[in-house]
This record gives sequence, C-alpha cells and structure tokens, in this order.
Amino acid sequence: MAKVNIKPLADRVVVEPAPAEEKTAGGIIIPDTAKEKPQMGTIVAAGPGTKDAPITLKVGDKVLYGKYAGTELSLDGNDYLIMRESDIYAIV
Repeated sequence: MAKVNIKPLADRVVVEPAPAEEKTAGGIIIPDTAKEKPQMGTIVAAGPGTKDAPITLKVGDKVLYGKYAGTELSLDGNDYLIMRESDIYAIV
C-alpha cells in the first residue's frame, strides 16, 4: 500500500485497486485486453465525512466497490480511484 499525498474532502475516499487477475483458476493466462476491472481495493486516504455522517472507513481497509464506481486518478505512476463512501459495498 502506497502513501499518497491526497486529502479527500467530505465523504470521499481514495482506493488503490487490487491488481487484475493474471491467470484463471485452470492456469490460463488472461491477456491485458480481456482483464476485468478489479472490484476490490485498499483505502489509502479518507476524508473526514460530513457533519451529519462521519466517515466509517479508515486507511488500510480492504473494500469491495461497484465495477464502474469512482473516478480514475493517476499519481506518481500509480493508479487510484476516488469515490464516495456510499459507492463502497463492503469491508472485506
């Protein structure tokens, strides 16, 4: 997990997506063009929440999120997603 220099506002979090699967369970190598976007990642930064709803996630939490959730962000050669806490389905 990388240290990021981003401070999300309100109820937003920055997620470092897990790497996409390289092989199937049977050992077949998946080409880059066929890889699915990961739906799991690790929280690397979290905002303070809003006055009505404080944030419940913390840095280091492994989470599940929607396939098309968040906005992609590239910083220092690493890819991240920034999304609202409500876009996250569960802590794993």
